[in-house]
Amino acid sequence: MTNEEMAGNYDQLAEHWAGEKFNRENGLEQHLRALQFLEKRGTAIDVGCGSSGRFVQLLIEEGFGSVEGLDFSKEMLRLAMERHPEVVFHHAEVCEWEFPRKYDFITAWDGVWHVELGRQEAMLEKLCEALDEDGVLIFTTGGLDEPGEATNPFLGVDLYHAALGIPKTLEVVARCGCIVRHLEYDQYPEKHLYLVVQKVGS
Repeated sequence: MTNEEMAGNYDQLAEHWAGEKFNRENGLEQHLRALQFLEKRGTAIDVGCGSSGRFVQLLIEEGFGSVEGLDFSKEMLRLAMERHPEVVFHHAEVCEWEFPRKYDFITAWDGVWHVELGRQEAMLEKLCEALDEDGVLIFTTGGLDEPGEATNPFLGVDLYHAALGIPKTLEVVARCGCIVRHLEYDQYPEKHLYLVVQKVGS
């Protein structure tokens, strides 16, 4: 499945995540846990921000001076910009986009596992490298023992997911100068895994 096809599939689902039936509390408790490790609240970006705007809103409320969003779905961004017209949103695929600055906080919640398996390692390295000193990254992945990928239907639309597996994920994080502060299967027995990692200060 090409990036264009995946973006088109997410376009079809944008209203779902922006709608009233979607649980806007999803992931907020985990983000508040991640923010406890952070001292400086200057710059933040929501990678794979989607259309709900809930993490952008949280970061604004938590006092970040600059909050941005990134997504490869035009429809997701259109709805996100309607909700937060004051926020800078970037239309791009994370692997093909250059981060313009370092960030104190990066969230990639349920947003980057669409990246093909062969590019997952480089993508995770990119996220870690975009952290400022002592910056924090929270991201979700599949809680697998080995690398894996799958395409499954969601609301009638095929969505592709890939994961490096826990051992490789931890290896990449450490290689990038980050420490895992928290790792949890937060929807067990589903293999939905989230990690909070922090860039080691000099």
